[in-house]
Amino acid sequence: MYKVGEFVVHPGQGVCKVNGVTEGTTPSYMLMPVGQRNPMVISFPVASESRLRPVLTRDEATEIIAEYPTMDVEHYKDRSIALEEEHFKKEIRNGTCQDSVRIVKTFRKRIADVKARNKKPPVVFERILKQASERSLCEMSVALNMSSDDVIALFEASIEDAKN
Repeated sequence: MYKVGEFVVHPGQGVCKVNGVTEGTTPSYMLMPVGQRNPMVISFPVASESRLRPVLTRDEATEIIAEYPTMDVEHYKDRSIALEEEHFKKEIRNGTCQDSVRIVKTFRKRIADVKARNKKPPVVFERILKQASERSLCEMSVALNMSSDDVIALFEASIEDAKN
């Protein structure tokens, strides 16, 4: 059972802080989403806590940043862009922070490849990139106790170090 003050990852809302636990017929966590514009407290049943996961540790976050330059992109293809979007959104919701970071790298590469052919990337690509980026940056900023901009700077520094 999670304690008040701990951070957890909710499948739909992303990183949330446990504000309280209600008792009664169906005990529930009172979760406050982190990093959203107009967050509202979410009641989440304790019985379903297996769907929540703890935020990654500081060490795990630094390890993800260090391995980002050599991380493989995902080569998943489906018969339509809509099915690909569904696959990646499900992976963002239910996967780990590392999965979200890999999706960010995948879609940065896909968008760059399309632009290199002087074409406009599909809106779906931008949407998936944005969702994966927000999810992973929020979790990493909580794990590292720094702003999203500082986390982005760490990723950029990691990429620069790999080039040299």
